[in-house]
Amino acid sequence: MEKLIPVVVIKELKETEIILDALQKEGIFCAEITFRTACAEEAIKLAVAKFPNMEIGAGTVINGEQCKRALKAGAKFIVSPGLSEEVAKICKKKGVPYYPGCVTPTEIMKAISLGITTVKFFPANVYGGLKAMKALSAPFPQITFIPTGGVNRENLDEFLSWDKIAAVGGSFFVEEALEKWAK
Repeated sequence: MEKLIPVVVIKELKETEIILDALQKEGIFCAEITFRTACAEEAIKLAVAKFPNMEIGAGTVINGEQCKRALKAGAKFIVSPGLSEEVAKICKKKGVPYYPGCVTPTEIMKAISLGITTVKFFPANVYGGLKAMKALSAPFPQITFIPTGGVNRENLDEFLSWDKIAAVGGSFFVEEALEKWAK
């Protein structure tokens, strides 16, 4: 898994190549394309076809139907803002990593019961950030986290320095890459 996961919102299909090209120029070879726009499914298909060296996943997947569509489009991993047992079961059956949003002990315990050991911690800034994740890691040493929401350039290194951080997610990666490369 890449350590940096840009959260990419594609509003128009033509943005896909511009954004992913800029990310690659920044040395980022992963993208979580959110499944909350009308063209998300097509954007994932296009990204997988045009950027075979990138790990393309689907984010904001909230139910089984979306998960199936994202996987059919070629998503290599699935991310949700919360935990969906339906999505977890589909991903497990297909052998695709699933990173559900989990911020409470109960949610983490449910994830563990489903065989999940890496969870999205969202929104990290609202639920206590690194301090909260460190507290949760005591009773759940097998869990690693992907903080998203409130992660930025100022606190990125602090998150990445902790060994229980599998990766960090954020839209700021996209903003920075576009500022630099999409002119």
